[in-house]
Amino acid sequence: MVRSLWTAATGMIAQQTNVDTIANNLANVNTTGYKTQVNEFKSLLYQNIQTKTTSANGDTKPGSAQVGLGGSRITKRSVFKEGSLTASDSDTAFAIDGKGFFAVRGADGNTYYTRNGNLKFTLAANGGNMLATSDGLPVLDTQGKAIVLGSNYVMSNITVSKDGSLCYPDAKNKPQPIGITIGVFQFNNPNGLERLADSLYQQTAASGQAINEARNNNVEKSSIIQGYLESSNVQVVDEMVNMIVAQRAYELNSKAITASDEMLQQANNLRR
Repeated sequence: MVRSLWTAATGMIAQQTNVDTIANNLANVNTTGYKTQVNEFKSLLYQNIQTKTTSANGDTKPGSAQVGLGGSRITKRSVFKEGSLTASDSDTAFAIDGKGFFAVRGADGNTYYTRNGNLKFTLAANGGNMLATSDGLPVLDTQGKAIVLGSNYVMSNITVSKDGSLCYPDAKNKPQPIGITIGVFQFNNPNGLERLADSLYQQTAASGQAINEARNNNVEKSSIIQGYLESSNVQVVDEMVNMIVAQRAYELNSKAITASDEMLQQANNLRR
């Protein structure tokens, strides 16, 4: 009976984590480029009550007896399915059609990655206009350098082709590449990326090294779509159903604790 108290407690803790994840998904339903997270669970361990052995007559007993001791969360997996595209009136709104990520330079000098293409041009420290995130982090090109345009460019006339090339109209008002391309990077295992604040991801040993699409012909190229943003891939109906299931599982585990406590109370009330 005491064993069941702790077993049910692990179930309640696991389902609380599940509800926390669902709540975070729902909170980010309108976050650009957000990817749904899903918990995966495992059983903790089993205690052997009886092992396979033989009876007094030498007959083999058919099986052993084991009691499970609860469950826990093993990992939190991100679902990197593309979200729907939403039209934007911003000239610096970009959506990635494919598996790629934008690369940005953090305040600490490290490179981070994001699917949030809600970008803007801001004044660079050394003059000119720099393409940056909403938090002011510079977006990197295929060479790993910040994208900075001279003050002679009119930012509203800048267009971006599907391969990420920045273009500017010539004398005949035809867009011409200016020699700068927005960098797009992939990972062999995007689930290995570490999530950070502000919709950023950090490369880890589990994710593998970033693959520069411009320099690797063995990957499926992504396309950059100007004037659109990628919505989150959170499915509200699915999350609500998952919340109901998690709530009921939490309730059942709490009832198991209550039942075990009542059984212990009955045992304590025994009289000779």
